[in-house]
Amino acid sequence: MKPPVIMGVVNVTPDSFSDGGLFLDADNAVAHGERLVEEGADILDLGGESTRPGSDAVPEAEELRRVVPVIERLAGVEARLSIDTTKLVVAKAALDAGVSIVNDVSGFRFEPELAGLVADAGADCVLMHMLGEPRTMQEDPRYDDVVADVKAFLEERLRFAVSEGVPEERVWLDPGIGFGKTVEHNLELLRRLDEIAAIGCPVVVGTSRKSFLGRLAGGRAESERLPGTIATNVMALERGGTVFRVHDVAQVRDALTVAAATLAR
Repeated sequence: MKPPVIMGVVNVTPDSFSDGGLFLDADNAVAHGERLVEEGADILDLGGESTRPGSDAVPEAEELRRVVPVIERLAGVEARLSIDTTKLVVAKAALDAGVSIVNDVSGFRFEPELAGLVADAGADCVLMHMLGEPRTMQEDPRYDDVVADVKAFLEERLRFAVSEGVPEERVWLDPGIGFGKTVEHNLELLRRLDEIAAIGCPVVVGTSRKSFLGRLAGGRAESERLPGTIATNVMALERGGTVFRVHDVAQVRDALTVAAATLAR
């Protein structure tokens, strides 16, 4: 993949931190996904369970009810589809319905059998770093060296995926901005993102509208965090980021297209 690759967010949830409830209705979710593709999304990342700090797990049946009809209706769009889930049953149904990427915020820790499913399906996967689980990850995050610790975790998860039959070229890595990190942890990961990119896999960056951007800008609400989102994504592109998971596709794509042109040799 040649960066920047834009991954548009489609949250089919009532409680996601930024757009919870807006696209819980299948018709709204499909229309939103189609709009993101028109704005330039290369990938649509569909999720039926919020992973915001403090969130609780959703039963498998409810997650399936939310996402599968939307995936089936978006399967013909001019973009790849990704399922944002930690559950084997949900991932399998999503793959059967038309997705080709499994985005697991647990890095195959919660349900290790996901690795074999991805391998058998010939799909790509995103393995993310997170401390513990969403419900508790922000309680008191601590690291000896956040970049070294996250890098070691991602390298270990990469080895696990490969040992289960997933080709290394199908593994993407996500340092998990905001998932068990303080503001300074997030900034340090962005400053030294090249160390994560040095692992050799595509790097997924997810800073879009996150709370640390609001804090840095003096308390901005989610809807006012686009400038911070653009700034951090441009920084990440310069340091080796590949895939940019965002809510505001058109604006971020324009910014990254210009930034990529300045980096071209």
